[in-house]
Amino acid sequence: MAKPKYNRVLLKVSGEGLCEKGAKGIDGPALQKVASEIKQVAELGVQLCLVVGGGNIVRGAELARDTHIVEVTGHYMGMLGTVINALAIQDTLEGIGIDTRVQSAVAVDRVCEKFIRRRAIRHLEKGRVVIFAGGTGNPFVTTDTCAALRATEVGAQIVLKATKVDGVYDCDPVGNPEARRFTHLTYNDVIDQRLKVIDVSAVDMCQRNHIPLIVFNLNVPGNMRRAVLGEPIGTLIDAGQP
Repeated sequence: MAKPKYNRVLLKVSGEGLCEKGAKGIDGPALQKVASEIKQVAELGVQLCLVVGGGNIVRGAELARDTHIVEVTGHYMGMLGTVINALAIQDTLEGIGIDTRVQSAVAVDRVCEKFIRRRAIRHLEKGRVVIFAGGTGNPFVTTDTCAALRATEVGAQIVLKATKVDGVYDCDPVGNPEARRFTHLTYNDVIDQRLKVIDVSAVDMCQRNHIPLIVFNLNVPGNMRRAVLGEPIGTLIDAGQP
């Protein structure tokens, strides 16, 4: 059996990863695909936790811009959207034999646990995949920053950010075919150049707590497993020199 490079991993999955490109809501095949990738990692014996976004359900800032809903309310609606996604991932994982727990920063105790750091760590130690929902519980804080925070709190050795592209580029690769992909960046490179694939606040938190990040394409089968095994995929962000 292949030996993983990391023993405790935090995966950040965007809401868009749970639906078809350009669509909203939850798409069954996309959800199943994400669950299958997570299962491959869990079966390595890695302690795995997830932070899930909610952009496929609602984006607070966009909602506030287009309606009379104030932005704070929109952000809370987005947090509830992440709970919906977390429950969908939970049932899908358990349907394929992976034991899970959902913990939310927003109290919804009829459907999941409240986030408690020590309880989350104990679940990981027991081999359960822990799915963190509700962001940080605060408006105007992204789920990227939540991922960095939860990774710090539970002692994750790496943050894996699953995206639709195969790493960090110097500009948008969708709009510019000449965009250059980086294989390795320092935290300061990402912060100073304002590279937009991940929030600056999340990178800053990872830097202060010495947690590397890997940005990779979730749509390539097996990529998550390869990252955990230490294979060079996507873009590695850490304190080292490129």
